Amino acid sequence: MGARRNGPFRAPPEEVTIGYHAPPPGSQSGVADYAKTLREALEKLGVNTRENGAAIQLYHLGNNSLHSEIYDRSLRQPGVIVLHDAVLHHFLLGRLSREEYISEFVYNYGEWQRDLADELWEERGGSGVDARYFDHPMLRRAVEHALAVIVHNPAAARIAADHGARNVQMIPHFAAPRPLPDAASAAYFRQRHGIPQNATLFGIFGFLRETKRVLPCLRAFRRLHAARPNTALFLAGEAASSDLKRLLETEAAQPSVYRAGFLSERELDKASVAIDCCLNLRYPGAGETSGITIRMASAGTPLIITESEECAALPESSCLRVRPGVAEAEELFEHMSVVTDCPQLVRELGQQARRHIETFHSLETVARQYKHLLCTVAS
Repeated sequence: MGARRNGPFRAPPEEVTIGYHAPPPGSQSGVADYAKTLREALEKLGVNTRENGAAIQLYHLGNNSLHSEIYDRSLRQPGVIVLHDAVLHHFLLGRLSREEYISEFVYNYGEWQRDLADELWEERGGSGVDARYFDHPMLRRAVEHALAVIVHNPAAARIAADHGARNVQMIPHFAAPRPLPDAASAAYFRQRHGIPQNATLFGIFGFLRETKRVLPCLRAFRRLHAARPNTALFLAGEAASSDLKRLLETEAAQPSVYRAGFLSERELDKASVAIDCCLNLRYPGAGETSGITIRMASAGTPLIITESEECAALPESSCLRVRPGVAEAEELFEHMSVVTDCPQLVRELGQQARRHIETFHSLETVARQYKHLLCTVAS
């Protein structure tokens, strides 16, 4: 799905100035961190970035309210969209009235779906876990007039094309190079949070949504800890909904579960070497490539993830996968048991993941792909 041109061929310019639109640095958002690092890498390659006054716009879009102004501007002034979430349904639910929502749903899926739109509006309290909201990404208005849509995985590419995107480009999610903390820093991290040094430690990080399967992970850990007491779980991040926050107050109040809020970049690096395995399940999927998965894999941290199209590029030998649905609970418990009982085997999985990330997801390689696309669109 290459970039398209009209008229005679023109070589893309070597330099380009772009308008750069993303959640502000420091926002509690993985997209904000991603956008800040990418911007710095693009500027090192000679790409000039600014907020206003450029002919080509680059918009970072995600499925939360931090992207409201960015979304609105991308409709007024079409440009290149980086689609961090290929499902914008929940973002739109949070900003539209009932009438606006039904109209938008019909715009995406046709007049014959008006009754379904009305039903989904009335039942929106369950949208965080109801697969129907993920099956209807509500993406058409965002992508159909974009000059190009950048995605990070095949699932997002398929969803964008199905919703009218004419120029879809798949560029891997980068892993920023950084020195990892040493063993002493990891030990101090555990000590500071009261976690035993010799416990097998699992970690969950990021915005805690229902789709991250936090509650099933807590239930699997409770079962594991009953059979293998020398285990612990570190749960870091803010709950994305008040309902989940209330549930976590109960579910996380169990032996050997350690709770923390949002972690800074520096603290997240320390956590990546302090834990023995990251639990980063996602279901239903939203076409997103998890920044946590890429970050942990780049550190060689073993991962348990959901088997999905979004993670298809990760080699089978690089992580443990859990099938969604009825198999999830038992497979999650079994994989957590393997992490506890076979640490050397699992560490090798982490090293396989690290080698894959170093080969295919380096920041410089990804930034050059962005620059090439932006220069091509500008031509």
